[in-house]
Amino acid sequence: MSVELLEAATVPAYLAAHPGLAGGVDPATAEVREVGDGNLNLVFIARDAAGASVVLKQSLPYVRTDHSWAVPQDRILAEARGYEAAARTSPGSTPRFFGLDAERRLIAIEDLSSWTVWRTALNEGRITPGAGADLGRYVARLAFGTSAFGLPAAAVREAAAGALNVELCRITEDLVFTEPFTDHEHNGWDDGVTPAVLALREPAVLAEVAELKWRFLTAAEGRIHGDLHTGSVFVAPDSPVQEAVVAKAFDLEFGVYGPIAFDLGALFGNVLLAQARAVALDRPAAFQQWVGGLVGETWGAFETELRRLWPQRVDPAFTDGFLEAWLAETWRRAVGFGGVKAVRRIVGWAKVSDVQSLDLPAREHAAGAALTAARAWITERHGVADPAALDGLTGERIGAWR
Repeated sequence: MSVELLEAATVPAYLAAHPGLAGGVDPATAEVREVGDGNLNLVFIARDAAGASVVLKQSLPYVRTDHSWAVPQDRILAEARGYEAAARTSPGSTPRFFGLDAERRLIAIEDLSSWTVWRTALNEGRITPGAGADLGRYVARLAFGTSAFGLPAAAVREAAAGALNVELCRITEDLVFTEPFTDHEHNGWDDGVTPAVLALREPAVLAEVAELKWRFLTAAEGRIHGDLHTGSVFVAPDSPVQEAVVAKAFDLEFGVYGPIAFDLGALFGNVLLAQARAVALDRPAAFQQWVGGLVGETWGAFETELRRLWPQRVDPAFTDGFLEAWLAETWRRAVGFGGVKAVRRIVGWAKVSDVQSLDLPAREHAAGAALTAARAWITERHGVADPAALDGLTGERIGAWR
C-alpha cells in the first residue's frame, strides 16, 4: 500500500486538518522545512511564529537513494508502538509522542532540533557526560517493562505477535549479519584494510556470527529499539540549565521483539567506531579515555537499573540466581552484537561519518583498527567477563593495527 506523500508546502494544511498531531503549532504561521537525511523517511519540522514546533515523520515507499528498492510504509506503525512503549516504561528517554496517522503512515513527535545527534558530537570530539548512562537505563527499563520480567507471559506473547516488523528485520538480517561477511555488491572498503576484511571470513568468525544471527532471529525477549546507534540518539545542548535526561533515542522504526543484548551491542559497536576515530585523529587523552569508558558506563547503568527493577518482577520463578546468569549471558551477546554492528558500518552498506569523513590515511587507520577489535569482540566474547576486560582487549587490538 502506497500513500500520498507530504511536501513542505502541504504540511500547514495537513496540520490544520489534524490538530491532534500539531503539537501546539499554529498552522497559519507555520514555516516548514524537510530535514530527513536518511534513506527511508520524509522528516518535516514545522515551527510557528510563537516558536512552537513539531516534527512529522512519514514513511517513504522506497529507499531514497534507490527508488527501485521498494520498502513497505507500514514500518511507521512499529515506530509508533516503540514510542508508546517508551513513554510507558521509560518516560523522557525518547522525544514526546503526539500521535500516529495510520492512514498516511505518519507520526508526530517532539522537535529536538536544538539538540545534537550524538554521532556528530562524538565526531567533533565533544564529551557528553551521562549520555551512556541514560541510554543504558532506557534499554533496561524498556527490556523489563515489555518482557516476562515485568509483564505476564500471555501479555508478552500478545505484544510480540503485534510487533512483527518483517521487512525491516530482513534488512537487519541481511545488512548486519550476512552481507558484510561475504562477497556482496553492497560492500566496499579501502585497499589498506583488505587483510582485516578477509580475516572476517574465517570459519571461526562465521560460526560466531551465525550464532548471533540465530539469536536475533529466535530470541523475542522484549521490545527493542532495533537500530540504537549513535546516529539515532540526540544529546542535550550545552546550557546553564541541567537537563534531567541528556540523551534521548529516536528513529524507532526497526523496533521489534528481540534479544535485549542487540540494542546494547548496537551502542557498543558504534562507540568502538568513535574510539577508533579518536585514536586515528590523536584526540586529547581526556576524550579518548572518556570514549573508552562509554561501554562500561552504558552497561553499568543498564545492570544497575535492571537490578533496581528486579524486585518488581511478576514471576517469582525468575530467581536471583537466574538474574546473574541472564546478565552474564546478555553481556557476552552484547559484545558479539557490538562487533557485528561495527563491521557492518565499515564494510557493508550505509557507512558512517565516524570513518568515512576522514582523509585516506586516517580512514584506513580507523577502519583497520575497528575491524581488528570487532573481530576480537566476535570471537573472544565468551572469555570477556566485564567492561574492564573488554576495554583491555579493545585497546590491545586497536594498538596492534598497523
